Amino acid sequence: MRPAFLAVLGAVLSVLLLAAPASRAATPPAERTAQTAQTAQADVYKVAIERGVSLTDAADSMRLRANALNLQLVAELPLSKQVEAVTGQPQRTITIFQFCDAVTAKALIDQNLDFAVYMPCRIAMIEDAEGRGWLVMMDVNVDMLAQEKRVPQALKDRINAVRQGLLEIMQAGAKGEL
Repeated sequence: MRPAFLAVLGAVLSVLLLAAPASRAATPPAERTAQTAQTAQADVYKVAIERGVSLTDAADSMRLRANALNLQLVAELPLSKQVEAVTGQPQRTITIFQFCDAVTAKALIDQNLDFAVYMPCRIAMIEDAEGRGWLVMMDVNVDMLAQEKRVPQALKDRINAVRQGLLEIMQAGAKGEL
């Protein structure tokens, strides 16, 4: 029972870390970047799952879009199911999807070990108290981070391509696009 508890605790901490910064729900990228540059290196990007799109359909859409974009789904953490198993109480859905472009990840870690904390890229699917689904991810200000860590332009371009892919995955999930 102790390893299960530790797994749940780790997953809860991951969700809390994702939710820690202030949220900017569906703010256009240009506005969000300008705001983020003034306040912090990372923020939260949040998209509501459209009404009529089930959480199952949203998850399937994200998996399919990731595959189409060559972003590997490296882990799927059913946090709410783990909590339910430990507590015996039904839980709202919380699932954390972890996507990765392994070649870009390795290049970043070779550049600076600090990049490991951003990997793999996470998108959380969360059902709120009203039963509405949300997709949430950390929104890193790539320009500031790349400048601080002295990332070459070619690698910065690859980071931006992964970030755009994650945004596309979230949009596909929110709309249930298969």
